[in-house]
Amino acid sequence: MFIILLRTLFIITSIFFTSLFYINQSITAVIISAAAAAVVSLSVVIMIEYVSHSFQPRQLFAALTGLLAGLLIGHMLVLGVESFRLQFVVEFSGIIKPLLYHLCGFAIMMFFIINHEEITFLDKIISERGKESEMQIAYKILDTSVIIDGRIADICDTGFLEGILVIPNFVLNELQMIADSADSIKRNRGRRGLDILNKMQKDQSIMVKISDMDFKDIPEVDSKLVKLAKVMKAKVITNDFNLNKVAEFHGVDVLNINQLSNALKPIVLPGEDMRVLLIKEGKDSNQAIGYLDDGTMVVVENGRRRMNDEVDVTVTSVLQTTAGRMIFTRLRED
Repeated sequence: MFIILLRTLFIITSIFFTSLFYINQSITAVIISAAAAAVVSLSVVIMIEYVSHSFQPRQLFAALTGLLAGLLIGHMLVLGVESFRLQFVVEFSGIIKPLLYHLCGFAIMMFFIINHEEITFLDKIISERGKESEMQIAYKILDTSVIIDGRIADICDTGFLEGILVIPNFVLNELQMIADSADSIKRNRGRRGLDILNKMQKDQSIMVKISDMDFKDIPEVDSKLVKLAKVMKAKVITNDFNLNKVAEFHGVDVLNINQLSNALKPIVLPGEDMRVLLIKEGKDSNQAIGYLDDGTMVVVENGRRRMNDEVDVTVTSVLQTTAGRMIFTRLRED
């Protein structure tokens, strides 16, 4: 409410003072100036709010510091060029001076923006209080696979996942490419991912942030995710085994949805009884395979003769693999 009040006050005062300036002229001039002031002030408000929401404070400070440093260097170059008293410098000074200011200001500003994370003295510009509050924010970056998977929305609904979920623009672009694929399976997966994101954004209990930060020099999306996580000091949420290993190698914390799913599966001990529907043949000649409600594979010895039947089995052993948990059983009647 306070921000809306400030916006309105800024626009009204802009219109008032502009109209006051033209008050001694015609009514037409006052009306035109007031309308122009309203449009310009509204544009300024939109631009300021867009910049404030789209860029990190460190980037803004880097841009401002770089611009000031560039203009200072440009001024020193102008003084140096003028000291030579060359004929063409005197003749074209109206072009050379602004060009030096323009090139130096823009070049140094871009250098500061691109390397703002490596420029350590910028830490002194941002107050310690700001740094502490930023470190308290728990950012978690979602990759494409976990968005398409869809379970992340259900996990967020439970309230176990804290912090802000970050969706990078390059992940959205990859998701859009999958949704526009000529392959119907990929297209459906991409559209499912977009539906999941829309659902999460509409949920007021889930904090979602779209990040415009990109790394043009890095072509692979997985490498960009790792780089972004290091810059934002965030964790990566994924169910991609390869991304999991690469991120861990670079010292980035990973939350793997598949590992969470395996951890939440009920513990089964040898000797326990269960009932399972046998739906396909196993690798060995006498084996049959069924699945529990949570997707856990159950291998039944001597079960092939009972294919497509629901049978009572006894657990003999449990094997935990990277792909999930496998339960080995035998028919209880045996």
